[in-house]
Amino acid sequence: MSNTKISPQSVPQRTLYTGAKMPCIGMGTFGSDRFSHEDVAAAVEGAAEVGFRLFDCASVYGNEDKIGESFKRIMDSGIKREELFIQSKVWNDKHKEVVASCKQTLKDLGLDYLDMYYLHWPFPNYHAPGCDGDSRNPDSRPFSLDEFLSTWTQLEQLVDDGLVRHIGTSNMTVPKMEAVLPHLRIQPAANEMELHPSFQQPELFEYCVKHNIQPVAFCPIGSPTRPDRDKTPDDVADIEMPEIVEIAKAHNVHPAVICLKWAVQRGQVPIPFSIYREQYTSNLRCAIEDPLTDNEMKMIASANKNCRLIKGQVFLWPGATDWQDLWDLDGTITK
Repeated sequence: MSNTKISPQSVPQRTLYTGAKMPCIGMGTFGSDRFSHEDVAAAVEGAAEVGFRLFDCASVYGNEDKIGESFKRIMDSGIKREELFIQSKVWNDKHKEVVASCKQTLKDLGLDYLDMYYLHWPFPNYHAPGCDGDSRNPDSRPFSLDEFLSTWTQLEQLVDDGLVRHIGTSNMTVPKMEAVLPHLRIQPAANEMELHPSFQQPELFEYCVKHNIQPVAFCPIGSPTRPDRDKTPDDVADIEMPEIVEIAKAHNVHPAVICLKWAVQRGQVPIPFSIYREQYTSNLRCAIEDPLTDNEMKMIASANKNCRLIKGQVFLWPGATDWQDLWDLDGTITK
């Protein structure tokens, strides 16, 4: 398998507003309900072997202790901690206990610090693990600026204490960003958001770039293994989009590879997930060779379908109309 390895030095880097670097592509660790924690941890170790250095974790995935065992073996193999860019997220039920949650993540991952720590969702609404899409928590409530700022202050404390190098937002909207940014002592270095060819979020993407916030893309190939509760009949399958299929044929690669090439060349940091060595090796390799042409990039840009896959309906509060209320689609929020 040695011929499948890719030099990490050949992978382009993104520069955060602090001057720190992060790889232009990473490895996700959300196994959904399709893969075991052991499967995910083994994939992390394999991904490091082939050249991945960015790993995206989260406490809610329930697998950080297993991934921590992989990180130990990765570093025992000679890969230094400072060569890795490791990020995690505080879950919605820990918004008042951010420091404790981060310390638990560090313990589980076997680390002294995180390179990035995200606020997973901008509100404290949460659901039972494995619940279906119709489940609702009666304690859920709309976004609150005061609650967000109270939580963010705790993330800032983590930076002050040296437990995390950067903090970031996730699952945000432009109205929410505009509401919170003027009040933050430490700005978000990145915003993790759903981004793929059928859901390009150009307004939020451009807003982040303008404010020196690095867009990080989850579901970069349309997340075909996402939980069933997140699937609806109207969803677009990115790897079946005619434009993606046509470009894939021209490059003689799988359509998923085109989704990732587009993401890297656009400037976001995709974090695809796979447990299969051939697939994650291909994911990394596609970021450094055979780029898409300007015309192909334009073709994909014009193919945007505004198809959000992770709608978040399990986070709705009593009295909400539907999942669109989570995303401020009328341009207003309750501050």
